[in-house]
Amino acid sequence: MRGSTIAILVALAAAAGAVVLVLGIEDGGSAAAPSESVPGQPRITFVAPRNGAEQRGLAVVAKVDIENFRLAPRRFGGEPLLGEGNIRFALHRVPDCVDPAKLQRAIESPLGNERLQGTSFDSPHYAGPNGILGARIGASGSYSPATRPEIFYDNLRPGFYRLVATLADNYGSPSAFHDVTSFRILEKPNHEIANCTGGKVSSAKAATGSE
Repeated sequence: MRGSTIAILVALAAAAGAVVLVLGIEDGGSAAAPSESVPGQPRITFVAPRNGAEQRGLAVVAKVDIENFRLAPRRFGGEPLLGEGNIRFALHRVPDCVDPAKLQRAIESPLGNERLQGTSFDSPHYAGPNGILGARIGASGSYSPATRPEIFYDNLRPGFYRLVATLADNYGSPSAFHDVTSFRILEKPNHEIANCTGGKVSSAKAATGSE
């Protein structure tokens, strides 16, 4: 009888232990730390110059605001890593007067951006240290790389400009995240640009699609 009682108690204890073990596993599962939330999409936005700005100075400081993306100057040109890299600035001056046929071809081109870009100002003479870095990696005439959220262009001339900033990985490959701003450097007083003739359209229309 005593043996039977002991056997029953042992069985009950084992069952209780199993229940505690199961509850412990369930509690542990419910108390586990939640997985990290997926970060938001990267975003880049021009702070200056504002779109449509006008000025008479021949230099411009462009600044951008960045979200969900980290600039990594120490890894510039290195292995691409998720969520970090640098910026590709690309500045173009649209011709003062544009042949409407060329403008139409740009609009209809499947490879274009529906606008005429014009002359690039991404070189050491205009983009300073960023232009020098661009020349070093073979990007002159295409873009100026930046590891800070700003760039300084100098020695510009009057006219209408279009500036694009694109997030890129450490190696320099561009992403789909970009922003665009347009600004105009005015002529000196009494040196205004003559009206377009011969059916050509103004640089403002060529750059933005409107007068």
